[in-house]
Amino acid sequence: MIKPDPDLVLPDSLGRLHFVGIGGSGMSGIARLFHDRGYVVTGSDRSDSATVQSLRELGIPVSIGHDAAHVADADTLVVTGALWLDNPEYQEALRRGLPVLHRSQALAWLVRGERLVAVAGAHGKSTSTGMLVTALRALERDPSFVNGAVIQGAGTSAAWGEGDLFVVEADESDGSFLLYDVAVALITNIDTDHLDHYGDEGALEAAFDTFATAASELLVVSADDPATRRLAARLRAAGGALPVLTFGESADADVRLVAISDTGPIRYRVAVGGDEHEGELAIPGRHNALNAAGVVAVLVGLGVDARDAVLALDGFAGTQRRFEAHGLADGVRLYDDYAHHPTEVAAALQTARSVVGEGRVIAIHQPHLYSRTQAMAGEFAEVYEHGADHTVVLDVYGAREDPIPGVTGALVVDRFSDPARVDYRPDWQDAADRVAEIARPGDIVMTLSCGDVYRIIPQVRGALERRGTPGGGAASP
Repeated sequence: MIKPDPDLVLPDSLGRLHFVGIGGSGMSGIARLFHDRGYVVTGSDRSDSATVQSLRELGIPVSIGHDAAHVADADTLVVTGALWLDNPEYQEALRRGLPVLHRSQALAWLVRGERLVAVAGAHGKSTSTGMLVTALRALERDPSFVNGAVIQGAGTSAAWGEGDLFVVEADESDGSFLLYDVAVALITNIDTDHLDHYGDEGALEAAFDTFATAASELLVVSADDPATRRLAARLRAAGGALPVLTFGESADADVRLVAISDTGPIRYRVAVGGDEHEGELAIPGRHNALNAAGVVAVLVGLGVDARDAVLALDGFAGTQRRFEAHGLADGVRLYDDYAHHPTEVAAALQTARSVVGEGRVIAIHQPHLYSRTQAMAGEFAEVYEHGADHTVVLDVYGAREDPIPGVTGALVVDRFSDPARVDYRPDWQDAADRVAEIARPGDIVMTLSCGDVYRIIPQVRGALERRGTPGGGAASP
């Protein structure tokens, strides 16, 4: 894993840029922004994808696979944190003495001087960022933005706008959210995660304190989350001049959720300054009403009328890989979600439960990171056993980590109290076939992980469709 070097002095000029791992939502968005500003951009990725194809259509050359030759005449290398240190393009840049920037550093360089609205937190960052961009566009503020996921209404994860605001999803996982010069900070929540980077919860909270106090205009935090409440209390006790707004269901929230209807698309009501305003989202999930309240708080803090802020969110259609529908196969609805922490998994399963009706929820869990799986296997088992009717567990997607002996998907399976409700199927075709044995018309099958588990969906679709043909098998009763 490559982490941003906080002591690195960014060069005055970047010249020609080569992005290693350009196919990711965050990397591709930043590459687009540079390209749109006239920079020469090239890239490479381990596999082809729709994102890679869209970059090529813009005129950005992208090579598949990694080779030192791909660096060619680049002046600066931009890397994703998931890159291995032995990557030949990374090693070639080091050999040639080229500047190597973590993607967050490249973005920080690009947005220097912009009025930055940064969205951070353990959960809900991408959705809240997408909501904020959608609302600002509806309010004709036309922000620039870069998000960790494609915003459905915008059709992209990043774009330049004509307005005075630049909205970014700020990643806390490796401390890179501390690199930005922030005007407005939104913290959705703080949860125990990424201790492989921070070491302990105290260091994690201290990093959020630093992020919050760096905001120059406004801080917005959850009134429901214990860690963000502690953060707000510390700031107020210090007597600083930074305005702080809170949101949530707590009685003392500045933007208070007073009602949520979570059967199907979310309807909610918020109280702001003694007045109540009703809104409706085009996406399901109770947690999305909380995300909306946070965005309303940001907009109100920016001077937008609360009623207009709520109405501006009505057009939000979601982001990719957040309870994203993938159609129907033999009567079974297929969904994918980015959830990779127990809290996120619980929210995703609750969302599925709210729309499945009389059907069942069948989850396909791909553990993400060996360290997280080792530390949270029991918590994952608990939320899946509580929220899903059946769970099929794949093997660990290691991403930036080396394997830890004894840590596989079986670690989660072994923590289930009812072994009849879970299967460990490391072979993807075997997993897809098992799902097809279990699923019935009316059920929801949902993949969950920030790894590449979404790639199993065509195999699941094929297994479901084959069972409806002669000799193709049938669903279990």
